[in-house]
Amino acid sequence: MTAPEPTTTHVRLRPEIAALPPYRQGRPAPENGFKLSSNENPWGPVPEVERAIAAAAAEVNRYPDATALSLRERLAERWAVSPDEVLVGAGSVSLLAQFVLAAAQPGDEVVYSWRSFEAYPGLVTVAGATSVQVPNRPDHGHDLDAMADAVTERTRVVIVCSPNNPTGVAVTREEFARFMERVPADRLVILDEAYAEFVRDDAAVDGSELTGRYPNLVVLRTFSKAYGLAGVRVGYAIGPVPILDAARATAIPLGVTAVATAGAVAAIQPEAEAELLRRVDVLARRRDALRADLIAQGWPIPEAQGNFVWLPTGDRTAEVAERLFESGIVARAFPGDGIRVSVGEEESVDLLLRVLGELVGPSQEGPST
Repeated sequence: MTAPEPTTTHVRLRPEIAALPPYRQGRPAPENGFKLSSNENPWGPVPEVERAIAAAAAEVNRYPDATALSLRERLAERWAVSPDEVLVGAGSVSLLAQFVLAAAQPGDEVVYSWRSFEAYPGLVTVAGATSVQVPNRPDHGHDLDAMADAVTERTRVVIVCSPNNPTGVAVTREEFARFMERVPADRLVILDEAYAEFVRDDAAVDGSELTGRYPNLVVLRTFSKAYGLAGVRVGYAIGPVPILDAARATAIPLGVTAVATAGAVAAIQPEAEAELLRRVDVLARRRDALRADLIAQGWPIPEAQGNFVWLPTGDRTAEVAERLFESGIVARAFPGDGIRVSVGEEESVDLLLRVLGELVGPSQEGPST
């Protein structure tokens, strides 16, 4: 018999942490349903990755290389930087936590757009800093001018998410350049590009073009989405050595497993990567077709550059999410704002369109472009 969870404790805890809701995953998919709530890659690992992970798993009695050097060397080659300018972590969210801890303390501020990645507020609170949330534009993208205006003497970190999770809108190259001109060079800017491989807008910012250009910029990428390694947790950061060294000092030792490193190294070998990026192309085309069909139904779907679409359902969010669940689709609902729906199996698209076609109404909020 499972003991009930305690509701109170006499242990003295930080009040802001005790009040902080923990990160929760979405509900599991119903039987024969589709889990479209976590932006996962719907395909399993390619054979090369599967073999590499199995081989690494056979040696889990040994500690991993704490620096993930083999992966850092390959990523450094790709990004034309030194291995010391690459930091590997247990997913890009783990790296975000390290950078926020390294730069911000009680009394400091962290600026980011909102709504954006739901982990940002919690990471800032854990560091003891204060969130400064800048509202998205009416098209659900970042208002970078307003974000630059929000930078004060107390600001230590600014996070730019492109494409923005959960709304899907990408920051343009020109917008980002103007933004960086306005942000003081002693403030850390993090460009969170977890969905970069899905971007098909040539005008969008690309962190790989920015290495060495800004002394205060760190670019984050992950193997969870495009490379289908969400279950082993591995991401990386590219940036100046002093900033990365500070983040290394905040990391939990040995957080990146040998299994994760082996899977990521295998995933960027030419043959495996070619197949993985072919799958990304399929998902990007499926996303664009889904968005076009939803707009034709009357849904005001903003630009979509990730592997998901955003339904700005506003006050109808709970109702629409529940109807989707009853029909066999689990989506990510953000009460009062909207619903993020991952682009998943091809079979899920027809069901999604049928259900949403029955739910579209005149109360939808926001422009479609």
